[in-house]
Amino acid sequence: MAAEMAEQPDRLAALVDRRDDVIRGVAPLLQGIAGTVIVARGSSDHAATTGRYLLEMSTHRPVASASPSVQTLYRTEVDFSGYLVIGVSQSGRTPEITTYLERAAAAGARTVALTNDPSSPLATVAHGVVDLGAGEERAVPATKTVTAELVGFAMLAAAAGADPGAAAWRALPDQAARVLEDPAPMRRLVEWLDDARRLAIVARGLLYGASEETALKLQETSSLLATAFSAADLRHGPIALASSGIRVLAFVHPGPAADDVLELCGELETRGAHVRLLGPVAGSVCGWDAAAPEMLAPVLAVLRGQQLAYGTAVHLGLDPDRPLGLVKVTAT
Repeated sequence: MAAEMAEQPDRLAALVDRRDDVIRGVAPLLQGIAGTVIVARGSSDHAATTGRYLLEMSTHRPVASASPSVQTLYRTEVDFSGYLVIGVSQSGRTPEITTYLERAAAAGARTVALTNDPSSPLATVAHGVVDLGAGEERAVPATKTVTAELVGFAMLAAAAGADPGAAAWRALPDQAARVLEDPAPMRRLVEWLDDARRLAIVARGLLYGASEETALKLQETSSLLATAFSAADLRHGPIALASSGIRVLAFVHPGPAADDVLELCGELETRGAHVRLLGPVAGSVCGWDAAAPEMLAPVLAVLRGQQLAYGTAVHLGLDPDRPLGLVKVTAT
């Protein structure tokens, strides 16, 4: 896991170098669509959470997360005419994702596969492919494929007109490298979590997917009961958890969602929670480059989450590469 985390700046640089080709390849599929449906599981679904925000803002059309069981178990006929359907799978070998994409295409959808294997079954059934090019990933917890998926979704958004500009793309690999070269703040967070039985991870907007992914990484590597919450959703009932003294980790990046998350964190502390901020904002215990556009910031937030998960597992004497009872590809 550590070695694959360290590869990410170079893998991101290689993907960014292919940006123009990727955008040209998918742009025709995004023209004139009625909406978008994204189908994914696990870490890929967390990248898709960010993708939902990016694509709804860039296409100005609704974006939904698919329920694969509608197709694979209930075998419901759905009319996908005019829709773009995106299947996301690092291996391209998750059966239900491939089946969903195949049936959507037969029902009128344009389809795109985001995958690390351009010869996989998923890529074979899609009209367009975003080849992540992250290389073989051997550790069970996905790292470099997740950040590549986030970049892939940003490229899809750029193809729809929300391009952050060449300078922002070029800066991303170096921004990622600086995060990975600075693990000390995350080691202090590992100590903060030393006797924790549960953790709430909070974000809103484009960073919400990063909070989901960080929660999953901690669950996978350390068996810590970590739960991701939208800052908005947390206010609807779950905020009562604060009175238990729960630890809360909040992801924040300058942008429209920042003030709301910061306000919530203040309220959580007043109610008794122990809160730590992550991001380039005042009061943060650990951050990343504030100059990164918000649409690329999830990549940097996910890197911090990977550092926390890896460090927690090692601190607990666990093997982060091979979590007990898990395998690399889950067949569903």
